[in-house]
Amino acid sequence: MSEDNRYLEWDMEQLVTYFEVDPAKGLTEEEAEKRKRKVGPNRLAEGKSLSPLALLLNQFKDFMMLVLLAATLVSGLLGEYTDAIAIVAIVVLNAVLGFIQEFRAEKSLVALKEMSAPMAKVKRNGAWTRIPAADLVPGDIVSLESGDRVPADLRLIRVDNLYIEESALTGESVPVAKTDARIAGQEIPLGDQKNKGFLGTMVVRGTGIGLVVSTGMDTEMGKIAHLIQSTESVQTPLQNRLEQLGKVLIVVSLFLTAVVVLTGIAHGHEAYKMFLAGVSLAVAAIPEGLPAIVTIALALGVQRMIRRRAIVRKLPSVETLGCASVICSDKTGTLTQNRMTVTHVWVDQRQIQVSGSGHVPEGEFTDGGRKVTPQNNACLQRLLEIAVLCNNAELIKESQREGKLRRKKENWRLDGDPTEGALLVLGAKGNMFSDSFRKQWKRIKEFPFDSSRKMMSVLVESTKGKRVVMTKGAPDVLLNRCTHILKGGKPVPLTETMRKKILADNDQLAALALRNLGLAYRDWRGAEPERESHVEKDLVFVGLTGMIDPPREEVKEAISICRRAGIRTVMITGDHQTTAVAIARKLGILTKKGLTVNGNDIQKMSDEDFEQKAKDIQVYARVSPEHKLKIVKALQKEGHVVAMTGDGVNDAPAIKASDIGIAMGITGTDVSKEASSLVLSDDNFATIVSAIEEGRSIYDNIRKFICYLLASNVGEILVMFLAMLAGMPLPLVPIQILWVNLVTDGLPAMALGVDPAEEDTMDRPPRNSRESIFARGVGWKIVTRGLLIGCFTLMAFWISYNETPDDLVRAQTIAFSTLVLAQLIYVFDCRSKQSVFHRNPLNNVSLVLAVASSALLLLIVIYYPPLQPIFHTMSLGAREWTLVIAAAAFPTLLAGVMDLFRPVRRSLPD
Repeated sequence: MSEDNRYLEWDMEQLVTYFEVDPAKGLTEEEAEKRKRKVGPNRLAEGKSLSPLALLLNQFKDFMMLVLLAATLVSGLLGEYTDAIAIVAIVVLNAVLGFIQEFRAEKSLVALKEMSAPMAKVKRNGAWTRIPAADLVPGDIVSLESGDRVPADLRLIRVDNLYIEESALTGESVPVAKTDARIAGQEIPLGDQKNKGFLGTMVVRGTGIGLVVSTGMDTEMGKIAHLIQSTESVQTPLQNRLEQLGKVLIVVSLFLTAVVVLTGIAHGHEAYKMFLAGVSLAVAAIPEGLPAIVTIALALGVQRMIRRRAIVRKLPSVETLGCASVICSDKTGTLTQNRMTVTHVWVDQRQIQVSGSGHVPEGEFTDGGRKVTPQNNACLQRLLEIAVLCNNAELIKESQREGKLRRKKENWRLDGDPTEGALLVLGAKGNMFSDSFRKQWKRIKEFPFDSSRKMMSVLVESTKGKRVVMTKGAPDVLLNRCTHILKGGKPVPLTETMRKKILADNDQLAALALRNLGLAYRDWRGAEPERESHVEKDLVFVGLTGMIDPPREEVKEAISICRRAGIRTVMITGDHQTTAVAIARKLGILTKKGLTVNGNDIQKMSDEDFEQKAKDIQVYARVSPEHKLKIVKALQKEGHVVAMTGDGVNDAPAIKASDIGIAMGITGTDVSKEASSLVLSDDNFATIVSAIEEGRSIYDNIRKFICYLLASNVGEILVMFLAMLAGMPLPLVPIQILWVNLVTDGLPAMALGVDPAEEDTMDRPPRNSRESIFARGVGWKIVTRGLLIGCFTLMAFWISYNETPDDLVRAQTIAFSTLVLAQLIYVFDCRSKQSVFHRNPLNNVSLVLAVASSALLLLIVIYYPPLQPIFHTMSLGAREWTLVIAAAAFPTLLAGVMDLFRPVRRSLPD
């Protein structure tokens, strides 16, 4: 028998003895750390990442860089040592800057991956706690619940209706029912190892406790990883388009460079100098770094999103965010605070108000202003008993000292589902504190809640031996399972009239935006039931609890921003329709013309009818997770880019099918997070809106520096190209061209990548996902600005050269200065799709510093004597600077004046 298979037939005593662990207490932190040092972290080995040295060497692998180094070698062999050393220095400096940018991007993505790592619920030092799954070690005791991803290979030691989906490992599409019984055999296939849970598989139903037997590469998933070591590298559609653009630009640039070189030789210039100038021009003109710069911009944007509580799991989603036209949002916890509070109770055909809020167990029960004591009301007491016992949440009291006097302050923390937490607080208000009250009852069996039954049941036994089934669930569903109602403390037959009265009162509570739960029970005298269908029938209906989850204060403003941005907000909830409508109206989601449908309405509609109505539906109530997928597909067929939120296992298909899948970071299951492209660390709808604004801003900034780089490159090529065609001397020497490429192009372009969002970023419609990068005037701007920069630079050179034909260095210095300043002024024109005068140039400090640094470096190479012979420059006087500044500023000023009279074109959705 293999070492792994022996765990299958061991009993509990053998397991805990071998792994030296007390299942009631778990491992100590000290012992866990000791084992982790021995076996290593619980993670699969990844493909080798590039070392810093390899990243640095990669900067020299570019074809144009190799050509430039070869040209430098030729310069050295011909005795042009000054030029050769200067070019090598610039090449090395350019490589170092590229290395720093790529290293930062790599670190950003690694940090992002760590933040999105899965968690595990483990027993340490006798208490349950959540830790990163990477910290698990053999012998740890782990808890599993519906929606969890199994964090390591486990031998199950206790299960309760546990089903695990193992298709990722075994290929079996049907979830496997798990057991904690021993399994004997020699070589048992993975699919038949039903008392084990495997790393990476998903819990789809029930609960369980497991003992970690293998971690990391020793797991079954790790064995597969040994065979297949690969990492996914997904390029965004934008990066793909830029790569294709880059190939076209390379061909065009090489062609124009060849023309410049041949024309210069034909006009009598030295072949060597023209060759070096041509290579330098090609290096400067070809935007080979564009895809890398885009990746860096996306990575920096990801870091900004993290600070705004949006964790991006897939880089392409950053680009897609700017196209979002519909947000389909859960209600609970996303639009609301997820701090449920029971405010109304319906028992014995009476409505009782409950005071207090949040998790603090302080409040009173009143009926028409009169105080009601649960101990004197049998119906209310039974309802509170069910609320506390049919419950998996924990209400934990924490103490802390604050203030100068260090007074003790008590805080209450909820561990578990917010709805169940509200029921615990309700019971505590009736003096039924869960920790003490539960000691009087022993849980025998649990039938967990699932979305198809819409109920949860437990079988409990009192210290006196009495067994009771206690059930909570959706009132309309629960009523169908009831035959009696508790009235005056005694069960009486449930008549049809009573049933209608209960449903009417339920609707009345729901109209107050309350979420209602029905509670029922039945005495149990038979053997321990095996299925929920055995116990969830012939129940005694006890009453209703109405709880409210108040809307988040910031959400209403966020929805208003979405409306201005041309983004529809759609609420999708499993709550009652009247509750959903009330909340939607409070938040401004539901307009007068908006439609509301429930799950039954969706079921009755044909696909064609539903697709036609989907564009007008603003609230979906009482829907199952399966309906979400139908909603996504209907909206996508209408041409919308859909963002879909979710937190449950069954939400995963809709999240994955949407254009932007969004999972909840706090309440979300591992399944939903794995399917998502964006995780909200605060489960807040307003964070989605912030992420969309950030996504739009990132895309805008990418367009800005593309516009800047390409227009600058066009200007550089045109200066040389037109000069050669006109038979003029070289306006720029190779070292000057490389200097412009390094300093003037690089620093301001990167600063544009962190440009603050424009004021109207969320006041314009979403962009079309199929639009070209040159849409909305960018292409025109590149051509016109590049043409103006090139022509005015050449004009300044021609004026200076005509004045003093014998002083070529003076004319080249003027052309060099004009080109640099023209680009530095033009960079501010790139910050807005409107006029250069539209934005305050000082609100991007990084750009101002980058421009100032480039200008200072220009002055240094012009006025510092040791650098003058290297860069072929000379000192300029006031008259020369007047010409330089006028020629450099005119292109941007002229274009800015023209832009003032040009209407701004906006992107409209299809």
